[in-house]
Amino acid sequence: MREVGHRIAATRRARRLTQPQLADAAHLSLSMLRKIEQGSRLPSADTLGAIAVALRADPSRLLTGDAQHGNRVRAMLPPLSAVIATHDMPSDGPVRSADELATQVRTAAQWRLGAQYLRLAHHLPPLLDDLARALSAASAAQRPGIAELLISAYRAADAVAYKYGARDLSARLIDLMRWAATHAENELVHASVAYVRTETFFAARAHTNGLRHLEQAIDDAPAAIDPQRTAARGALHMRAAVIAGRAGDLDAADTHLAEARTLGSGITEGIYRGTAFGPDSVRIHEVAVAVSLGSDQVARALDMSRSWTPPAAMPAERRSGFYIDLARIQLWAGMRDDSFESLKAARRIAPQHTREHPWAREDTATLRRLKRADSDSLTRFAEWIGAV
Repeated sequence: MREVGHRIAATRRARRLTQPQLADAAHLSLSMLRKIEQGSRLPSADTLGAIAVALRADPSRLLTGDAQHGNRVRAMLPPLSAVIATHDMPSDGPVRSADELATQVRTAAQWRLGAQYLRLAHHLPPLLDDLARALSAASAAQRPGIAELLISAYRAADAVAYKYGARDLSARLIDLMRWAATHAENELVHASVAYVRTETFFAARAHTNGLRHLEQAIDDAPAAIDPQRTAARGALHMRAAVIAGRAGDLDAADTHLAEARTLGSGITEGIYRGTAFGPDSVRIHEVAVAVSLGSDQVARALDMSRSWTPPAAMPAERRSGFYIDLARIQLWAGMRDDSFESLKAARRIAPQHTREHPWAREDTATLRRLKRADSDSLTRFAEWIGAV
C-alpha cells in the first residue's frame, strides 16, 4: 500500500503537479490524496483510474511500478548469498560432466556481457551449487578446469551483485574468485581476478590503493607473447587508467592508456577470458578516463568520441557504458539534448545496465532540473530510471 502511494507521489512530482492540483484534476479531496500518498489508504480501482488519468499514466504501472524488474533481480540475491555461504559444503546431488558445466558457464558469461542480469540471477544459484559439488568431487587432474569454470560463474554472480548495490555480496564473491584461482593453475586467471577485484576499490573510493593493486597485477602478469596474454595485460592497463583518473593522477592515466593502446593495436577486438579487449575497447576507455578526470576534460572526451560509435559486435554492457559516459560529458558541455540522446542510446542497448547505473540516474535528474520545460519523453525516461 505504501509503495503505491510513493509511486503516485513520484509520478505527480515528475509531472510537476502539486497535491492540490492533482486532487482537483482527479476529483478527489486533498485529504484523501494525502492519505493515499502517505500509504495509509489504498485507492479503489476507480480512484486509481482517476489518478492515472490525471497523471497521464498507466494505472498498472502505478500499482506495480517500473521497478518490478529490478525488484525481481534483488529478490534472487538471498538465494545467491546462501549458495556461496555453503560453497565448501554443497548440497547432495548428481555431479554433471565438465562439458555440461562448461556450456552453462559460457551461457552465463554471455548473459553477463549482454547485461542480462535477471537471467543471471535465476540461473546462477543452482549452477554455483553444481560447480561446488563438481569441485569437491574432482580428481587432482580435473580440479584446475573446474576451478576456472567456478571463477567465471563467480564473476557473473558478482556482476549482478555489484550492479544492484549488494557491495558486501560482491566482495565475498571476489574473495571466492581469489580462493578458486589458487586451484586453477593458470597464470592468466590471476590477471582476470585482479581486474574484477578493482570493483572493491571503486566501491570504497580507494582509488590510489586500487591503482597500486593494478600496477602490482600488471607487474605479475605474463609477458604479452600471444593474444590471450596481450589482452590480459592490456585489460589491466585499461582498468588502471580509469582508476588513475578517479585518483586524479593524469600522468598515470595517460601512461596506462598509452600502454593499453599499444597492446590493443596488436590484436583483434574480442572477448579474452571473459573481458572485451582490443582497439575499440581502448577507445571506449579513453572516454571513461576523461570522465573520471572530471569536467575540465570535456574537450578531450568530446574529441575522442566525435565521429565514432562502438561497433554493434561489442558487448552490450560495454557499449551502454560508453553512452552513459558520453552523456555525462555532453551534460558538462551544456549539450543537454545530446546528453539525453546518449542516455536513450544506452537504454536501447542495455536497459538493465542503464537503469542501475548511478550516473545515468543522476544525470537524468540533472537534465530534468535544467530543462524546466521538459518533454514528455524526458519525464517518462526519468520515471523509468527512478530519477524523480
